[in-house]
Amino acid sequence: MTNNTEQRQDTRDIQAADAAHHLHPFTNTGALNAKGARVITHADGVYLWDSEGNKILDGMAGLWCVNMGYGRQELVDAAQQQMQTLPYYNTFFQTTHMPAAELAKELASVTPNDLNHIFFAGSGSEAVDTILRLVRQYWVIKGKPYRNIVISRNNAYHGSTLAGTSLGGMGGMHKQGAPLVPGIEHIRQPYWYGEGADMSEEDFGKACAKALEDKILEVGPDNVAAFIGEPIQGAGGVIVPPSNYWAEIQKICNKYDILLAADEVICGFGRTGSWFGSQTLGIKPDIISMAKGMSSGYLPISAVAVGGRIANALIEHDDDFNHGFTYSGHPAAAAVALENIRLMKQENIIDYVANDIGPYFQQQLQEKLADHPLVGRIDGVGLVAGMALVKDKETRELYPEDIDIGTICRDHCFSNGLIMRATGSRMVLSPPLVITRDQVDELCDKARQCLDLTLESARKLGY
Repeated sequence: MTNNTEQRQDTRDIQAADAAHHLHPFTNTGALNAKGARVITHADGVYLWDSEGNKILDGMAGLWCVNMGYGRQELVDAAQQQMQTLPYYNTFFQTTHMPAAELAKELASVTPNDLNHIFFAGSGSEAVDTILRLVRQYWVIKGKPYRNIVISRNNAYHGSTLAGTSLGGMGGMHKQGAPLVPGIEHIRQPYWYGEGADMSEEDFGKACAKALEDKILEVGPDNVAAFIGEPIQGAGGVIVPPSNYWAEIQKICNKYDILLAADEVICGFGRTGSWFGSQTLGIKPDIISMAKGMSSGYLPISAVAVGGRIANALIEHDDDFNHGFTYSGHPAAAAVALENIRLMKQENIIDYVANDIGPYFQQQLQEKLADHPLVGRIDGVGLVAGMALVKDKETRELYPEDIDIGTICRDHCFSNGLIMRATGSRMVLSPPLVITRDQVDELCDKARQCLDLTLESARKLGY
């Protein structure tokens, strides 16, 4: 058995190698190297363990993705069996293989409406890039290449490739890697608690949708290809729009013949209590992206589901669509995704989230956390939630940015056995869909403890 001294030495050795050679995503490299990365060694169910033996409840399912939990032998076996048979072959050059063909068929069976044609990629960012190229190519095929503007939203996250960053609406990302992809416009986000306090939620929903119509008229309806949005904004802080928002957006897209793209990378595969967030929120998109929960994060894979309007134009157009990736439809990743969907169906995960654990999760958050002095409001659907941290609950006043209240809370969580993510002053949760009621109770108890510690830290800083 490894003793504590050996564990600490192993941790230091891994941290040293990491600092010397590993550039982490979305990280201040110098600060991390000085601190030393936390080393995760193994996981099971909804729990992680680090190299020093600490047990951590993963309230974020990795990066919104380990929907079926850690340690699912069925997914491991699916990957192993496929790798023994056909570990790789591409889907270029008029070629396919069973896992890609079967997964496309299976995805078409769970996607809403007529989203029955599937284009494979390797990540959510690649899927969003594919959406951008597909909607622009659609209008080229229709003889209107000038319809190439895509409208997105402020504080949206659509990946970190150049196209994904451009479509996203995060200023910190826009400052890096410019110039961005041209032909992309942004409108206000539907964040009622933070930006619409002087209006009813319904009026605010209409105003945010009207911002889309205003932008369409500003740039010219004949120049707009599509509007893209996450059903619920994830990395932006779990922004749940007013209930009337998407119906108004749909009307505007229909009115001006604008393609509607839903980025389902986070909301897809049961997170909101439906197969896709579009179904939960009543959206009828022409095209959607998906990733993350598609394989429960066990292997990287993503896809774009294309409706008949776009798919038929591609099929009838006598030319290649010159886009794709080496790993589009990777057989091992596709086999894992197939098994993941089978498990979800076998274990009735959609119903479990919609009618059991999702409502319980939302109820417990409200009962155990909403009254905390730091918590202004908690929003959520199914097994995804975001809470606003405020200095004053009555006025909704935020803490000054220089104390970074979200990061303080996140660090207390990580030190006390819980992963809860900070996005600015909002804390977000997205646990595995297989979480139990007892584990939800544990999550809420730990979160309450960490909110107490955060409030104590803020007071020590003079706030």
